Amino acid sequence: MLKKLALAAVIAATSSMAMADKDVGCGVGSQVWAGKSGVIPKILAATTNGIFTNQLLGITFGTLGCGSGTVTAQVVTFTNENAESLARDMAVGQGESLNVLAELLNIKSEDKSHFFAVSKANFADIYSTDNQNSLQVLASLQQVMTKDQILKAYV
Repeated sequence: MLKKLALAAVIAATSSMAMADKDVGCGVGSQVWAGKSGVIPKILAATTNGIFTNQLLGITFGTLGCGSGTVTAQVVTFTNENAESLARDMAVGQGESLNVLAELLNIKSEDKSHFFAVSKANFADIYSTDNQNSLQVLASLQQVMTKDQILKAYV
């Protein structure tokens, strides 16, 4: 069974054409159980996604049905190297690190002030105690952006 899941993970990782299931998100589980309907396949997909904790990698690199890959390795590197200043900038809704992040996310200049305001308003969610590393922070930031009418265009 583990070999089948590993094979499915490799196949899913090389395919970026599949779309994430809206109920269980993206990841290996969503790829393995794609096309199946009903509660049981959704539970199995969500459980598989949770066991492999692969959604962060999928979001980062745009694989496993996790969207367009807005969060690139460059964004992750920048976030890692500037974690404290970025957190401080998000908390106040302005600053050089936050501006650079907006540039790396390709946020248009007319939407930057909105991005800054949304980051500040959702700071507690983006930097929650559950988010222990940059990938988790970026995943939370993407979730916040997805819920915003203007910023969802950048996710």
